[in-house]
Amino acid sequence: MSPQAFSTLFLFAVAVTLLVKLTLMVRQFRHVRAHRDHVPSPFAETISADAHRKAADYTCARMQLAMIDVLTGALFAVALTCGGLLLAIHQGLGKLLEAGSLAHGVALLAALGILSWLVELPFSLYRTFVIEKRFGFNRMTAALYAADVAREAALAAIIGLPVLAAVLWLMRATGANWWLWVWLFWLGFNLLALFVWPTFIAPLFNKFTPLADEALKTRVENLLARCGFRSRGLFVMDGSRRSAHGNAYFTGFGAAKRIVFFDTLLDKLSVEEVEAVLAHELGHFHHRHIWKRLAALAAMSLSMLWLLGWLMTQPWFFAGLGVAPDAADTATALALFAIALPFFTFPVGPLMSHWSRVHEFQADAYAARQTRADDLAHALVKLYRDNASTLTPDPLYSQFFDSHPPAALRLARLLQNH
Repeated sequence: MSPQAFSTLFLFAVAVTLLVKLTLMVRQFRHVRAHRDHVPSPFAETISADAHRKAADYTCARMQLAMIDVLTGALFAVALTCGGLLLAIHQGLGKLLEAGSLAHGVALLAALGILSWLVELPFSLYRTFVIEKRFGFNRMTAALYAADVAREAALAAIIGLPVLAAVLWLMRATGANWWLWVWLFWLGFNLLALFVWPTFIAPLFNKFTPLADEALKTRVENLLARCGFRSRGLFVMDGSRRSAHGNAYFTGFGAAKRIVFFDTLLDKLSVEEVEAVLAHELGHFHHRHIWKRLAALAAMSLSMLWLLGWLMTQPWFFAGLGVAPDAADTATALALFAIALPFFTFPVGPLMSHWSRVHEFQADAYAARQTRADDLAHALVKLYRDNASTLTPDPLYSQFFDSHPPAALRLARLLQNH
């Protein structure tokens, strides 16, 4: 393939991905707005007209920002590649560090990460301090936001930079089969992170306290016994420090598993409803959804690393994405691959979304067997209402992007067999 042909193919992939995303987002915006004043009949007795309108306005506001974000991201990717920005960064760093060295490669990828963060920062700020605040969800202060950024930057430096250095070193030192060694390292790192995150990383951002409600604790422990789930403990997280949204989850694996409730969730749901929500999360554990997703991620990452190993031997890969031959090193290849890959793999997105929705149905069915389906249904309705989740998504948009089934379909499936 010639560099010109690959450059054309890349720009075509960017254009098609952008066009499809924006078209679907416009459909979502129009569909939600068109149904703004009419509560769907399954929710007419549980969701007020005001709550439904709030959810519609919240969805539309987020969708408008997302459209600008997607457009900006596509333009940024083109600027980095065909526009020569990545090459300019490479050459600029070459004046300070030996081009092609390990230090130069780490600096290049770090600079790209910082630049990407700066591009995304205005959207994050607007989303948090304008949209979330307008609809009553944001509880984040400017000081807390800055503290989170500082902690994230410190973690990126302490953990991310050594990981990047290790990956680049393996790419250089292990020969033609470097992709296999990098994959093994990456797999081991992710498994280690599952152990480390609950105990050491998450507490840097939130406070976790043992569940104090004895009635709920007893009910949850009985549920865990029925489900055969062993945990290191039940914890309440101070999610209300940052947001009014509520959730529950379990994290880690093996001996490090722990169950976490947002304090906002406990404030809004009854004991029976909290138990049902947790039973849904345990449904994912019962069906081994986490392990299945990890296995799929491992398989995809292995194939992608193999593909990168082949692309690195093709001069047209670098030249087609705006990189001169003297800058065609391992770090640049990794950066180009990370930039270009999402545009070529976008068609896989709907398949992954469908798979996720199947998992949600399975987890709901499991929860209905372990608790009462009505309790889970009531909890979901409250969460839809309190989180301002739209009840009327555009069907085509939902098929592409939604990891959870539409509300009406989910409740109908939950209740029809129980």
